Amino acid sequence: MQLKLTKRTVDGILVIQCSGRIVFGEESSLLREEVKKAVADGTKRIVLNLGEVNYIDSGGLGTLVALHTTALNAGSTIKLASLTKRVGDLLQVTKLLTVFEVHNSEQEALDAFRKVA
Repeated sequence: MQLKLTKRTVDGILVIQCSGRIVFGEESSLLREEVKKAVADGTKRIVLNLGEVNYIDSGGLGTLVALHTTALNAGSTIKLASLTKRVGDLLQVTKLLTVFEVHNSEQEALDAFRKVA
């Protein structure tokens, strides 16, 4: 299944719902373009909801890390939410759970942004 992105804004926080696979190629390029555009437009708070991501490969992981770095360099923050067991296990094995701020639900990620604001 291709990657499908659904965007919406909640209290000034951009939420991107990802459905499908985040893999090297078109899928990761699509995600990269959306997040980079948002950061370039001045969006400071982004939640990536990965609850419907059924597969992620090394290219997809690389894209997430690159987006995290891009956001930080621009003064933005990306939080991950609703990881599936498969994606969560992969982030744990690769030690990337220490890089990202991960929340159990989209609501928790939104609340974490609200507490800081």
